[in-house]
Amino acid sequence: MTTLDIDWVRSQFPAFSAEATADWAHFENAGGSYACRPVIDRLTRFYTERKMQPYGPAAPSAAGGAEMDEARRRLARLLGVETEQVAFGPSTTQNTYVLAQAFRSFLKPGDAIVVTDQDHEANSGPWRRLAEAGIEVREWKMDPATGHLVPEALDVLLDERVRLVCFPHCSNVVGEINPVAEIVARCHAAGAFTCVDGVSYAPHGLPDVGATGADVYLFSAYKTYGPHQGIMVMRPALGELLPNQAHFFNADTLYKRFTPAGPDHAQIAACAGIADYLEALAGRHGVAPEGAHDVMRAAEVQLLKPLLEAVTNRNDVRLLGPADPESRAPTVTLSVTRPVEAAEALAERGIIAGASHFYAVRALQAMGVDPERGVLRLSFTHYTSAAEVDRLIGALDEVL
Repeated sequence: MTTLDIDWVRSQFPAFSAEATADWAHFENAGGSYACRPVIDRLTRFYTERKMQPYGPAAPSAAGGAEMDEARRRLARLLGVETEQVAFGPSTTQNTYVLAQAFRSFLKPGDAIVVTDQDHEANSGPWRRLAEAGIEVREWKMDPATGHLVPEALDVLLDERVRLVCFPHCSNVVGEINPVAEIVARCHAAGAFTCVDGVSYAPHGLPDVGATGADVYLFSAYKTYGPHQGIMVMRPALGELLPNQAHFFNADTLYKRFTPAGPDHAQIAACAGIADYLEALAGRHGVAPEGAHDVMRAAEVQLLKPLLEAVTNRNDVRLLGPADPESRAPTVTLSVTRPVEAAEALAERGIIAGASHFYAVRALQAMGVDPERGVLRLSFTHYTSAAEVDRLIGALDEVL
């Protein structure tokens, strides 16, 4: 197993050396990661040298358009898909809403879709609203004790009326990594399309979306070391069936078809910096670019072990999701008596953590947790150090 060069990794993120953030231990990465240096540099360069309408004949304009194309091309390669399949939008929530509007016109009354109670509201609410158009909404329910989505339970919901199944790669509160390829295969066998929310998984290594077979895969660049953009990967076979949601003259271009407004040129260009970083990380560790995923995940699993052991050995907290570090993302959600006060106490000790329902109201309700009270969430990524995890564990002993 390749050992992550944590010193090199942290040197790629200016936040670790900036005076305002250097002394903080960041454990709310599920709400937004630090931006890597290549992203910051590209964003600064675009605003300094290329802040004009892209794709024009003038050199600065042409350079801006070329960089936007570069971002799409290089991210597509890392995701195992074709360049035309990668689209940008203002957020994953808005991308999903636009997609749901396309399905609203595509589906017929009496058709059915499946959603889960494990999802962030972004991949739940927009789909549930299709009931207003006569679409039947079926819910694939978690095990309320464990938060686990049993794939076999999905089979009971699938029949010839189901046209779409929406589910997360992993939940932003449960953390369990769902078997995407297996679930997609079940759905396709039943004749249904799939929409996968990858927001809580992608920061831990970009997946091979092409290999999963997912018809739509969504994630957020701002949680994946980049700027505030939503990224949507769509298979052409589905994109060509759904009605155009953009300007009529963009209907024949897949990556424009579901972007109603003009995109954020600078942020799209800066997303090429995500590819810069992941490819550099892979090169630093002697693996192919797509191998960055495994290097990142291996480091996270090692850091997860002591944290999960620490919280599962306590009687005053309930861990949501599995205690096995191999089967979950490093998003550790705890049901505690006073989550807000706990987060505040951690902040007093220089530790950034979150206390909220995290837009997963349905998931918390399904597991018997009051969303109004919320939960304490401790989330990290591969750039978190072992010393920071030890610091967190020690602080939890003091504040819980």
